[in-house]
Amino acid sequence: MPFYQKLGEIPSKRHTIFKSGKDEFYYEQLFGTEGFHGMSSLLYHTHRPTQIKSVRKAVSVQPIAAVDKHITPRMLKGFQVNPENDYLESRKVMMFNNDLHISVAAPLKGNEDYFYKNADADEVIFIHEGTGKLRTLLGNISFGPGDYLVVPRGIIYQIRFDTEKNRLFIVDSFSPVVTPKRYRNEFGQLLEHSPFCERDIKTPEELETHDEKGEFTIKIKKQGMLHSVVYGSHPFDVVGWDGYNYPYAFSIHDFEPITGRVHQPPPVHQTFEAHNFVICSFCPRLYDYHPQAVPAPYNHSNIDSDEVLYYVDGDFMSRKHVEKGFMSLHPGGIPHGPHPGTMEKSIGQKETKELAVMVDTFKPLKLTAEAMSIDDGNYVTSWV
Repeated sequence: MPFYQKLGEIPSKRHTIFKSGKDEFYYEQLFGTEGFHGMSSLLYHTHRPTQIKSVRKAVSVQPIAAVDKHITPRMLKGFQVNPENDYLESRKVMMFNNDLHISVAAPLKGNEDYFYKNADADEVIFIHEGTGKLRTLLGNISFGPGDYLVVPRGIIYQIRFDTEKNRLFIVDSFSPVVTPKRYRNEFGQLLEHSPFCERDIKTPEELETHDEKGEFTIKIKKQGMLHSVVYGSHPFDVVGWDGYNYPYAFSIHDFEPITGRVHQPPPVHQTFEAHNFVICSFCPRLYDYHPQAVPAPYNHSNIDSDEVLYYVDGDFMSRKHVEKGFMSLHPGGIPHGPHPGTMEKSIGQKETKELAVMVDTFKPLKLTAEAMSIDDGNYVTSWV
């Protein structure tokens, strides 16, 4: 995120001697992306963060395409994905390309038995159902339904759920996830026309500092493999940090919709962007207020992008028979729009209570066998 944060104890000057009250050194670590050009933070550890004791056998987590090239609109029933005890095992990739993976998950519990680091991708974890705490080496963030948890690549974390009923929609991005450039000025500040501001963003707090040695397993995702690396000190041993690279949460309920006299195009709902895709939030809002307005979205051909819409809550005026956790896929090049009768029904309506997350990709998506197993099979002909 483009604003400065700090937490815990840090020295007054970078790259200088910093000791504890026991006259023991703290160990500085620059934590950044894109070499020395991207967002970075400076961390101060109780122990050296480099103490690898062993590297265990790795397993492949690279998704495999069941359907590669296709033009078929689909509706996936996301809540049909079976719950799993383990957080990582619960994450089922539905669609993917070289820019991102799109997954759903129903974890019964978190990864409190080990630590996790995604060294390949930034993660955007949308909390559909469940409450808990994201614990990281930079501090903790409490979360609940509607929160986006944005976890930059390389962040070591554990996720703890308060209940067993949890549903997640997850995007792994192989480029940095940022707020839309048109929302920010040249200094990085979110502008007045942005549908959210810095006050809406929850940054880490409750910094945990564990001065512990032993054996601590970190599962690291790198190049499509999941590695288990055992370190000699607790990963959460940071006494302080400052900078611009850290996890944060943003609630979809804090997104302020942009409305107009006539129907507004999907980019007004944009929340995040990365290389070759965007993430949008469709939130409860007033309908268009021109006296002849048609509130339902017009038919459109997304020639250059695949559109994925994950349904969270509410009654979607442009779709018939949509339930929580449903996920539609409209491939690029194929026109789509409101289901028969829904355009006419929308005229004269004053507001919508719909809630959804949309991902538009500018490269085609491939579907996995997990996705095909929850495809309703009838969506393609539902406009007839």
